Amino acid sequence: MANDASTVFDLVILGGGSGGYAAALRGAQLGLDVALIEKNKLGGTCLHNGCIPTKALLHAGEIADQAREADQFGVKATFEGIDIAAVHKYKDDVISGLYKGLQGLVASRKVTYIEGEGRLSSPTSVDVNGRRVQGRHVLLATGSVPKSLPGLEIDGNRIISSDHALTLDRVPQSAVVLGGGVIGVEFASAWKSFGTDVTVIEGLKHLVPVEDENSSKLLERAFRKRGIKFNLGTFFEKAEYTQDGVRVTLADGKTFEAEVLLVAIGRGPVSQGLGYEEQGVAMDRGYVLVDEYMRTNVPTISAVGDLVPTLQLAHVGFAEGILVAERLAGLKTVPIDYDGVPRVTYCHPEVASVGITEAKAKEVYGADKVVALKYNLAGNGKSKILKTAGEIKLVQVKDGAVVGVHMVGDRMGEQVGEAQLVYNWEALPAEVAQLIHAHPTQNEALGEAHLALAGKPLHSHD
Repeated sequence: MANDASTVFDLVILGGGSGGYAAALRGAQLGLDVALIEKNKLGGTCLHNGCIPTKALLHAGEIADQAREADQFGVKATFEGIDIAAVHKYKDDVISGLYKGLQGLVASRKVTYIEGEGRLSSPTSVDVNGRRVQGRHVLLATGSVPKSLPGLEIDGNRIISSDHALTLDRVPQSAVVLGGGVIGVEFASAWKSFGTDVTVIEGLKHLVPVEDENSSKLLERAFRKRGIKFNLGTFFEKAEYTQDGVRVTLADGKTFEAEVLLVAIGRGPVSQGLGYEEQGVAMDRGYVLVDEYMRTNVPTISAVGDLVPTLQLAHVGFAEGILVAERLAGLKTVPIDYDGVPRVTYCHPEVASVGITEAKAKEVYGADKVVALKYNLAGNGKSKILKTAGEIKLVQVKDGAVVGVHMVGDRMGEQVGEAQLVYNWEALPAEVAQLIHAHPTQNEALGEAHLALAGKPLHSHD
């Protein structure tokens, strides 16, 4: 292995996804000499196989639904079907534009970008392309890949992962989606909009099971109304090929048949065979273990993003990468409050939240110390105009701050910005109620909910 001893970087980053490139950009901005190593494309899962392409598909589906439903708004339009090749071109154009912009950013910050498959070779070096890249510190940011189950082989044709679903050359007539979490319900929503007959299988008792139970129930009601079928509370047993598709059998013997089976049970860390354990990095089930400052047990190694057991969200990766860069540059850093991270599921309707659920609040503070209020979007003028249904639910510590905001409805993801300020600044309902929200907006619903919680409801009943 050629050792370029003349160059010792301040920071060597293995993985150019959200966490890795955020650390590279911020580190370079702070004067660190940074090397960034990526085996595929800069931007990682989020840009190429996750956040961006899935949301493009969902938006195409939204347009399809609007065309079908145009007569509700007095607009005469006809829906002639989905041109999946054109949908993919639209999606790929979005990705391409962002990818070029990101490449330009990395180059402009003078980050040394190395394309190739890297492997941790010591606590201060990564081997890539026959070269040993030395650093005073190494950041592991190798991300995640779609998971499967024992005995369930993903073939890329009939049994597919989210990666395959993003490039599928047809709109399936029918689909079983295994997993009712974020990935599962987003694809179920997009496919239904495209005309697919969809059934979601979730072993737990609700869709989006990590959300507040009220949000899950509202989403389930909306999915029923849309004709998206789901089976809850029974786990997967096996899948087998039929003459022209797949048959899924559950633990109770119930079966479902469809053209394709999408395995959407989550994502697992990419860590095997990369030298982590050999260099003494503490691991658990493939995840790299870190403290609140993203430090591993090896002083010269940190880790961020989907590789560590925190929330698998691109914006969490950004924040973790920035935290590491600022810590290494000598700035004062503050650990991330993961409860304060906004979470959005971009199905139709959207599910957005920040803070803790009502159940968790009762567990932490005691059932008698928790107040919950629901504000129905039926009372919101803009939501009425958009013909979306849903609710905003606030969870408050009695006579104290709002500790949870849970929203269901179209475009609720755009309202979670203010919601995270409410949570992270420990705002009292009366303080938020004093703010004037523009009318008519959906954002106004957040203000109205706090007015009601402060004891002075306007467009809602006492």
